[in-house]
Amino acid sequence: MRIGELARRSGVSERALRYYEEQGLLSPNRTPSGYRDFEESHVDTVRRIRSLLAAGLSTAIIAELLPCMVDTGEGLAPGCPELLPHLERERDRITASIDELTTARTLLTKVITTTPPVGAC
Repeated sequence: MRIGELARRSGVSERALRYYEEQGLLSPNRTPSGYRDFEESHVDTVRRIRSLLAAGLSTAIIAELLPCMVDTGEGLAPGCPELLPHLERERDRITASIDELTTARTLLTKVITTTPPVGAC
């Protein structure tokens, strides 16, 4: 199928699909005239990519993990136990970011609540 069809079926823009290809996440065949020729399996691959992106993973990490990820019917899971440290490291990174944002929100709330009433300046 051509890129437009994959975009329609996966709900992802053609631009994003080209980016996924540049990042090594998709590998379509090429027709003699140079058009991308995607397989049916690429629809599921794009859905897996989107799921992993939504989980906060970068495309570089996804490129490493994607070949070993399996769909359990309830979501994606690592098909190889050696992927767990990668996933745990990413979860820890996200947790640290959440903690930093929570601290920033708390400080901003303090600034807002200690601001003098309008007209006091």
